[in-house]
Amino acid sequence: MARLAKTVVLVGMMGAGKTAVGTALARQLGVEFRDSDEEIVRAANRSIAEIFERDGEPFFRARETEVISRLLRGTPCVLSTGGGAFLSETNRQMIHDVGVSVWLRADLDLLWQRVRHKTTRPLLRTPNPRETLRELYEARQPFYSKADLAVDSAAERSVEDMAARVVEALAERPDVLEG
Repeated sequence: MARLAKTVVLVGMMGAGKTAVGTALARQLGVEFRDSDEEIVRAANRSIAEIFERDGEPFFRARETEVISRLLRGTPCVLSTGGGAFLSETNRQMIHDVGVSVWLRADLDLLWQRVRHKTTRPLLRTPNPRETLRELYEARQPFYSKADLAVDSAAERSVEDMAARVVEALAERPDVLEG
């Protein structure tokens, strides 16, 4: 089995499958799965929605950068990040320097199918969540396109299949998978 030499950071929109694919990927690679949002929630002892409400997005983004930095310095793992994490130049550079970013690319319709019934997405608490998702999608694509690797999602692809596709993409990088 190949050994993970650096942390794999999954980036992309909410609903792209970062948590589900990340969990399966970590299992396939025999490493720990971490989620930057979960780490923030645990440290703050509040939900992301509560952090956004009480402290605002800038406060949340600062904590997010701290958590990503800490996790990148640890044992190589699979790290799922929040949809907005990769918009930060600081985060992108840090991830590029120490880990490898993988964009789970999904089209807008697929993302909408996956997130429309979730109440845990503070950015979609708007009068027209579908339009909000479209705006976020269009604004974020140029940032996600800067990821080291991209793997395309499709509705018919299972989580395990997506994880296997990420492993294939990582195999093209001799600095990421050893052996």
